[in-house]
Amino acid sequence: MKTFLAAALTLSFAGVANSQAAAPTAAAVLDANHAAVGDLPAAGAAEFDYSHTGSGLTGPAVTRFDLATGAYVESQDADGVHNSDGYDGCVPWQQDISLAYTPQQGGDRVPMAVDLAYRNANLWWRPDRGGAEVAYVGREIEGGRALDHLSVAPRGGKRFDAWFDAETHRLARIAYDTQFLHMKETYSDYRREGGLNLPHKIASDPGMGAEGVETSVLDKVSFGPARPLSAYAMPTAPPTGAVIAGGAASTTVPFRLLNNHIYVQATVDGKGPYTFIVDTGGHTLLSPQLVQQVGLKSVGEGVSSGAGEGHSSLGFVRYGEIAIGGVRLKDQMGFATGIYDPSIEGIAVDGMVGFELIRRMVTTVDYGKQTITFTDPAKFRPSPALGVAVPFVFYDHLPFVAGSVAGLPTHFDIDTGSRSQIDFTSPFVKAHDLKARFSKGASAVVGWGVGGPSRSYVVRLTSLTLGGVPVEGVAAGLVEDKGGSMTDPNYDGNVGSGLLKRFVVTFDYAHQVMYLKRITPTPPDVGTFDRSGLWINAKDGGYAVTDVAKDSAGAEAGVAVGDVITAIDGQPAVADQLADARRKLRSEPVGTKVALTVRRGGESRAVTLTLRDQI
Repeated sequence: MKTFLAAALTLSFAGVANSQAAAPTAAAVLDANHAAVGDLPAAGAAEFDYSHTGSGLTGPAVTRFDLATGAYVESQDADGVHNSDGYDGCVPWQQDISLAYTPQQGGDRVPMAVDLAYRNANLWWRPDRGGAEVAYVGREIEGGRALDHLSVAPRGGKRFDAWFDAETHRLARIAYDTQFLHMKETYSDYRREGGLNLPHKIASDPGMGAEGVETSVLDKVSFGPARPLSAYAMPTAPPTGAVIAGGAASTTVPFRLLNNHIYVQATVDGKGPYTFIVDTGGHTLLSPQLVQQVGLKSVGEGVSSGAGEGHSSLGFVRYGEIAIGGVRLKDQMGFATGIYDPSIEGIAVDGMVGFELIRRMVTTVDYGKQTITFTDPAKFRPSPALGVAVPFVFYDHLPFVAGSVAGLPTHFDIDTGSRSQIDFTSPFVKAHDLKARFSKGASAVVGWGVGGPSRSYVVRLTSLTLGGVPVEGVAAGLVEDKGGSMTDPNYDGNVGSGLLKRFVVTFDYAHQVMYLKRITPTPPDVGTFDRSGLWINAKDGGYAVTDVAKDSAGAEAGVAVGDVITAIDGQPAVADQLADARRKLRSEPVGTKVALTVRRGGESRAVTLTLRDQI
């Protein structure tokens, strides 16, 4: 999920020059732009102050950067919501809206920081173009205006595209891919500041509709002496805002594992209990109903995206305390948004805790005992008893772990909020032709996230490695989504609780280590995949069938999308038993006959489903 005002501000200078003929080369385009703008100080620091509008909020945004290298720090504030990010030339970092800092070295975080620093320092003006590969793509006409199009690939960065007005030589637009988004930043309202012509309006569009567009209006520019690059490094202060009652070293709470999701009971500002999901792939989320019941106030209105191809809206909300057993999250900003439609989980889900809590507490998930232990990081002591230590880096808020599959090196996100065992991203599937490598499989809906249903071609892997830890007999989804987080080419797969439940898993975010301790004997319902071919949600007075896999047991039995299952083996199909029904359909032995009562239109009929492997 994208955090508050997450689009990076691009701070390239551009200026006005006399009209001249179309530039035939990249060098000519950039030299003309440089000549039009004039020379900047060879060394020193710049500060740009903006009024920033995004996610329904308006407030100040400040960017400070080094003129020689482009190293930077950005910060944004609005209605009590604050975040920041930076890059010292070595390690990018970010501060989320809960005010926790993390280094960002996974996915595309390093190359994206390199690109922004490159543009900040206008390294493309140098005779060697700052070591970048720069090519002239051609002249394009947009809205009656001629634009010279360049492609730019900085050393250590990733390609972005830039369009310059062929008459004024001002930078008009850049475009680049980041995570699963295609960003466009446009520059307008050029005015002179200290002898330089600068864009006073920057619009950032991540391609999620008008509500996702953010604008920055330049208020002030100043230049000063150079600062050491350490001034742009991540602050080292540990995050505050989480305690364990009574000063204890740790606290343990039970959880329910439903649909491979971890559910705990929580109170918010003393009210509750409420049902919360624990999700390393998520943030602190509060449902609109909870926000209203507790009397909290939501501000702003943003847009987010996750697994699946759709988007959802969110606001920002400050709470006093979220209590889960003896652990307390205090006085932080979270997101107000719908969590799960009850039809998807079979139960009402009131909230979510994720990165903000796990960043502050060493978190041990014992899938065998179904308990979570939160430990004060200052009192945590690593030991061999925790299992195999798997190092990770952060990709946004997620642990990013090296691994392998079928002899291919991979990088995985670790996401306890995913019900799947592992899902491989659609770019990774395509790049390595995984469908051809694993020909026996089934195309089916395998999950339902923020973006709606997620579809995969599911196959059986003999093994994979997770940070060197071998895992056998894994049901893997080869994702078929055309949009959403599973189309991100910067990671290869998403590991969910369906796989992690083989282990006791300990997350030490402060030291960027995950510990895996294998549970013995292996728990039941591990490595299984649905044997019915049906995706069911709890609605319409039973379990509504929303997908039927081709050539599956369900298809053979004549079950169709739109049917409603009202009973299974004579037991009523009730919402709070949805997880049990799904478990039955994936874990009962091959050949098991399941008696269904199916309603279609106004008529009900008996259907016998004979379970069989799809993969």
